[in-house]
Amino acid sequence: MYNQKRVTNFLVLLAVALVTTACSKSPGNHADHQFINARAYTLDETQPWADTVQVTGNKITYVGDRAGGEALVGPQTTIHDLGGKMLLPGFIDTHMHPITGGAYAKALSLDTFGTIDDWVAAISDYAIANPDAPIIFGYGFLASGFGPEGPTRQMIDAVVDDRPVLLMDEGFHGAWANSMTMELLGVSKDTADPVPGFSYYKRDQDGVATGYLLEGTAGMAMGALNVITEDVVVAGTRVVIDILNSYGVTSAFDAGVLGYGDMLKSILTRLSADDGLTVRLIGAYRPLGTDDLDTAIAGAIDWRQNMIGENYHYRGLKLMDDGTVEGRTAAMFEDYQGEPGNSGETVFTQEQLSGTAIDAAAENLDLHIHALGERAVHEALNAIEAAREAHPDSTTRYTICHIQVILDQDLTRFAELDVIAQSTPLWAAYDTYGEQFVSEDQFNRFWRFKSLNDLGVKLTFGSDFPASGAGTLGMSPLFNIEIGHTRQEPGSPDAPVQPRESERLDIDTLIRGYTINAAYQLHLEEQIGSIEVGKIADMVVLNGNLFEVEPYEIAKMTVSMTMQNGKLVYQDSE
Repeated sequence: MYNQKRVTNFLVLLAVALVTTACSKSPGNHADHQFINARAYTLDETQPWADTVQVTGNKITYVGDRAGGEALVGPQTTIHDLGGKMLLPGFIDTHMHPITGGAYAKALSLDTFGTIDDWVAAISDYAIANPDAPIIFGYGFLASGFGPEGPTRQMIDAVVDDRPVLLMDEGFHGAWANSMTMELLGVSKDTADPVPGFSYYKRDQDGVATGYLLEGTAGMAMGALNVITEDVVVAGTRVVIDILNSYGVTSAFDAGVLGYGDMLKSILTRLSADDGLTVRLIGAYRPLGTDDLDTAIAGAIDWRQNMIGENYHYRGLKLMDDGTVEGRTAAMFEDYQGEPGNSGETVFTQEQLSGTAIDAAAENLDLHIHALGERAVHEALNAIEAAREAHPDSTTRYTICHIQVILDQDLTRFAELDVIAQSTPLWAAYDTYGEQFVSEDQFNRFWRFKSLNDLGVKLTFGSDFPASGAGTLGMSPLFNIEIGHTRQEPGSPDAPVQPRESERLDIDTLIRGYTINAAYQLHLEEQIGSIEVGKIADMVVLNGNLFEVEPYEIAKMTVSMTMQNGKLVYQDSE
């Protein structure tokens, strides 16, 4: 009996072992992709570095050394030998306008760092190359390059006077038009400014519009001229997404669809239908101004419930509270240099901003506030403080974006109120143009990234494309990482350093700002942002190691491969 029982037990165990072995070797359990000989910087605190990463379906299923993952390698597994290349979580752009940018993907793109003569010549060349275009439309000029008076219609008239021309500035807070455009818009000496001092038509000493349109008037001009159609946006957005994938970007925060909200659902549906949406989009509803602020919460809730589909969900609220330093519309506590009485404007009163923040917290809506000037940042913090006091148990996450100028006393408030600080490293190259409009003290309080990081504030980074100021290159995290690290023009060790030099960031912080911290801002840190078993397989392979490359060579690095949601969406030609 004893021997028979032992034999029976042995046979049972053998059968179980055979079944287990068969299951482990079945195609359904094998990894689809294995990355070996990698320098995988995982952003997982328990295992910062790994040699091998495996992906099955759209999930990461193994992270470790090569030997530990061999059991999951089968005949259908694609092996990627990285030869020591750096593997990172997919980059996340935490503030951009991919749909809006799609509208401009095929438009005239001006070199932001060019001269007035360069821009006029580019307009002329584009007009000659596109003789059948009914309107010349583009973007990218730097308003401050013209001085306090801004650009004039006569400058464009000299090269194009037979059809309308409308050009948005690099920050999309102003526009430059020729005389024919102004005539089509019906702008005269008697035309009222929508918001005097903020949204207005620049005029000469006789009250005649010069062709420089500020803030809302620029958007009104685009709408009136009908320069954008749904087909244009869909085709252009596909271009933007392809570029993002080539830069290793796998997710992005859409910080407001400017003027295309009515067609957004159709655009996203068309992009998703043919697997063209290979960047995960988390977006926000944005009221245009004070007139529709009362319906902003309802609009955001409606989008949270209905603007959702394959690879996208618009479920937050975005508020734009001031303009730009270059346009002298960012809200400051002192007047701009040479402009007595002009300290910029906020879009909302403190009461309006605080009330909306409190209402967003009540509905657990993530809140994203545009604030560049020190006064706008201060008032945004006041609003968030009021919201936290009113709804301490809310799951709302608060982000203040751009944060160009910050008061000393407000640095600690970011930490105390657990506010995410979002910005674009590209802008931290020495700001020759912006320097002329602010005091020395204010200029020395530009882009205080390291001060915030040292206080434990979560920093996140994005491009603000198409308002980044460097065309499509502005979407590159590597380009931005170099500038965030050096605070100089890329590849230029002798270039001036943006004050303060002490605000330079280390590489690890910059990587986190594009990965795990960015995932936190999107409320997706449990799904993406690090290379961990169980997370979605969003990853990027670089042709070098960010921790080893020379600082002024970072922007020259390239992306070898991008995986989004378990699928290879970009591979370089090699």
